[in-house]
Amino acid sequence: MNIKDLKAREVLDSKGHPTVEAEILLEDGAQALSQVPSGASTGVGEVLELRDQDEQRYKGKGVLKAVSNINTTLKENLIGKDAYNQKELDQLMIKLDGTENKSNLGGNAILACSM
Repeated sequence: MNIKDLKAREVLDSKGHPTVEAEILLEDGAQALSQVPSGASTGVGEVLELRDQDEQRYKGKGVLKAVSNINTTLKENLIGKDAYNQKELDQLMIKLDGTENKSNLGGNAILACSM
């Protein structure tokens, strides 16, 4: 079944930290919601959790950039794709980001859509 719509928003997790929530709607009316947990890992091989770095909002931990990447670039490229072809969707998002650590679109944006 193909993806009909995709939208994201900034929400607060159980600790009060901003995180990404993505909502997907399929052509048959099925829908799903995902929230990305805030990562604590800081290893060299970790993907980048895209944060806004605006100290005026959530001490720089806002995720409006990641949300915007879902609502624009990822949405534009995922609409019409087969939601059940997980490998193809993930490869497309990785290609769209174009970096080893997912720093362009944000690992949190890609994960929210992948889930």
